[in-house]
Amino acid sequence: MQDANFKSQDATAPEGVDGKGLFTREIEQALADKRIDLAVHSLKDLPVELATEFDLVAVPKRADARDVLVSAEYGGLVELPEDAVVGTTSLRRQSQLLAERRDLKFVALRGNVDTRLRKMSEGQVQGLVLAAAGLDRLGLTQWVRQYFSPDVMCPAPGQGALGIECRAGDEETAAALKFLDDAEARFAVTAERLVLASLGGGCQTPIGVHYAANEEVKRLHAVVASPDGKLMVRAAVPYSAGERSDELAARATQILVDSGAKELLAAG
Repeated sequence: MQDANFKSQDATAPEGVDGKGLFTREIEQALADKRIDLAVHSLKDLPVELATEFDLVAVPKRADARDVLVSAEYGGLVELPEDAVVGTTSLRRQSQLLAERRDLKFVALRGNVDTRLRKMSEGQVQGLVLAAAGLDRLGLTQWVRQYFSPDVMCPAPGQGALGIECRAGDEETAAALKFLDDAEARFAVTAERLVLASLGGGCQTPIGVHYAANEEVKRLHAVVASPDGKLMVRAAVPYSAGERSDELAARATQILVDSGAKELLAAG
């Protein structure tokens, strides 16, 4: 594999800003230029439709996809004081939080996770909403005060999953990475991303989609909300045995559309 010579992701880019897209494009350009042979992305940051010169060759076993509330002082969402300030720039997270707590205020905290946690401990915000997977990987779960269930805070499509890209037609690299591909994770994120694509959403659209699977229940959750959280449509579609991911996604999308999701997105 050839050495790559390009900058790493700007840790000061605020969450949800196009810096993520710029970083993804930078890595993909290195892949196209054959400076690297594979690229590992946070899957929720990858475009729903990849450029034709790339293939998503592996989706490894997924980490915890949930969003979490972290706080230095308060034990959960209901314990935050009135008019509490929460650090997040994600419209998806803001809208769902406002549906639960209309008094909340939001600010963007720049910097990596450690920097945001420090700013929180200094009192700049009363809480942060972050992805559980990131805190797990950094060994910082001691800050977590609440794990949000998908019917309260539906995660972003692909959250908690990694996506490994290689150049289309690079069969040698694809074959070498095949063992990393987890069938359940790929099924889940494919269904989630197809709902997002069908609704015409992007990373900053207030759309959450999450396929939850355990021994008892397999269900695709989806939510579309107005930015202020006053209007919201939801779908919770059980998986049917033998169903393909695109079929499950189509059923969830139809429920959302029939409930006015596209009008809600257009109005926002």
